[in-house]
Amino acid sequence: MAWNGEFHDFNMSYYGEYGVTDDLTILTSLYYKDIQQKDDYSKYDNSDMGDVDLAARYCLHNSNAGVFSIHGLVKIPELYDEEDALPLGNGQYDYELRLLYGRSLWPIIPGYMNLEAGYRWRTKKPSDEFRYLVEVGSDLGKNFYARAKLDAIIGIGNGDADMDAFGNPSSTLEYDLAKLDLTIGYQLTRTLGLELGFTPALWGETTAKGETWTFAITFQPKR
Repeated sequence: MAWNGEFHDFNMSYYGEYGVTDDLTILTSLYYKDIQQKDDYSKYDNSDMGDVDLAARYCLHNSNAGVFSIHGLVKIPELYDEEDALPLGNGQYDYELRLLYGRSLWPIIPGYMNLEAGYRWRTKKPSDEFRYLVEVGSDLGKNFYARAKLDAIIGIGNGDADMDAFGNPSSTLEYDLAKLDLTIGYQLTRTLGLELGFTPALWGETTAKGETWTFAITFQPKR
């Protein structure tokens, strides 16, 4: 017997960084999510604020060889009800530690390279995760710039289940996913810019697969 179903996930996000000192930066991100799931027998929908990420990054070394940093993060699931029929997250706290390396690619190109690797501890049922990221960016003339990122998550396999009881792809408990993030930006002024991004999922297991288009307005206050 065929079981026809659809899942839609619309979300808006805010991301901000603040330099406390030359070496210490605090970061935050939060999400508004509107998700719907329906099949031949039922329909669920939910919308509200999702998880909140709070993080700090500290520079360990800065020289001609590049910049080495350490990054710590906690994910806070307190703005939604994990008992909803279609929850906006898995209702779990996450803790993450990353090592970061970045350096300029000048004079080869007017750009930069970033490498990241980290481990995320996920409480209770979800599987822990190994995460890595490779990023390259460059200026494209006076006002345009572009960047490409390979962002991957690999489930460690120590979780108790693959998916929540409602089959919500945004609340999977253990999964693998690799995404390619391609972005082009235009700097309107020294502080204001526009970005257009395309993010296809390259490979994965036990998760929703698709393509994501994003449009962002960037703002960088003057120092």
